[in-house]
Amino acid sequence: MNPRLTHSFRFVRASYADGVAELAYAFDQGKEMIERIRFPDAPTVPAERQQAFDAALKLLHLIAGVSYYKAGVPPKIGIEPLDEATADLADALYLHGLAEFAYRNGLDLRGRIAFPRGAATPSAAPALDLPKRTLVPIGGGKDSLVAVEAIKSIGGEATAVWVGNSPLIAACAERTGLPTLNIQRELSPVLFELNRLGAWNGHIPVTAVNSAILALAAVLYGYDSIAFANERSASAATLEYEGQQVNHQWSKGFAFEVLLSDWLHTHVAADLDYCSLLRPWSELAITRAFARLTPYFDAFSSCNRNFRILGPKPADRWCGQCPKCHFVFLALAPFLPKPRLLSIFGRNLLDDESQAAGFDALLEYQDHKPFECVGEGAEARAAMYALSQRSEWQEDALVARFIREILPQLDRSRLALEPWLTPSEEHRVPARLQRALEAIG
Repeated sequence: MNPRLTHSFRFVRASYADGVAELAYAFDQGKEMIERIRFPDAPTVPAERQQAFDAALKLLHLIAGVSYYKAGVPPKIGIEPLDEATADLADALYLHGLAEFAYRNGLDLRGRIAFPRGAATPSAAPALDLPKRTLVPIGGGKDSLVAVEAIKSIGGEATAVWVGNSPLIAACAERTGLPTLNIQRELSPVLFELNRLGAWNGHIPVTAVNSAILALAAVLYGYDSIAFANERSASAATLEYEGQQVNHQWSKGFAFEVLLSDWLHTHVAADLDYCSLLRPWSELAITRAFARLTPYFDAFSSCNRNFRILGPKPADRWCGQCPKCHFVFLALAPFLPKPRLLSIFGRNLLDDESQAAGFDALLEYQDHKPFECVGEGAEARAAMYALSQRSEWQEDALVARFIREILPQLDRSRLALEPWLTPSEEHRVPARLQRALEAIG
């Protein structure tokens, strides 16, 4: 079956038993695609949380479906009618979360994604008196480690949680000293078969999927907050295409955070908070905070090639070639002694002329920002300008090129580092965690 020729995408069923959630989907009347989420040492769902658990399971079914829907993007979505808030969340997630996928495949999903509406608005979810402790997702990179240490600094009770089987993430989670929770997500093998047969493929909003998994985990295990480590730069679009903002990080942005936070409060539990602890801060402010966390220097990696589902991984923690390696190197450089930075990466990425195109993209010089989780072009320019003012960096090939070719075209009054180190007021951090924000700054 070629999913590109199908007419409908169906949400078949969602069930849970003995620590395993099963999510079933299908195109037309074709073979079911069954995804399984495994929750280790799962307790029995307390009776007073059963309704909230059921609501969170329906949310997970809805959000995880984005991985399968994109294989065919048929014109009809087969699901029982949703209430207005749920339909708004689903429409926004599938449209904006798949915007990069659509752009790269030459598709226009506007007018195509429309979840059926008409269900009554449910009664407002009650508070469940959830234990005051936090799930902190660990991704193996600097941001989540900054969030962990901020929560630890105020004596907050937290668990380091991750989805999947990455040894690198497991090592970082262990290094935090927190209790750990490793949840497994098993994509349907039918999806990989459809990909082989020519299905549409590309980027999905995986942070949204992980967020829904953790919402279910919070109700199951008993946590009153989920604190991601998404910075304010995540809300900035990668580019604009035919009138639509295309943001690789849309499900890490503030718009999605607000949608999901509000939905969980009204549909699952009034006392279940979903936020990003780092939302007020820029990437540069976060790298400045991370530069103080020396015990993690030999364990972390933001290189996405370490986290591929398929394909080769780098021999060490940094490939040195991808946009994430480029950006983390550049963002850390103003805040670390040069020898320390080079010891982390094992090489000087800014003294390699073959890397010029990659750094140009970060600077948004003759190119748009990469489709990766990297900071804004203006942040990268501020970091590069800071290095251009320091003698120990000025002779490195790409810094010298910046001074010679790019800097004369820029307004120096807009290149200061300091404005990027000031927090914004925009966040959803709950009151009991707000003191942790001070530790970051």
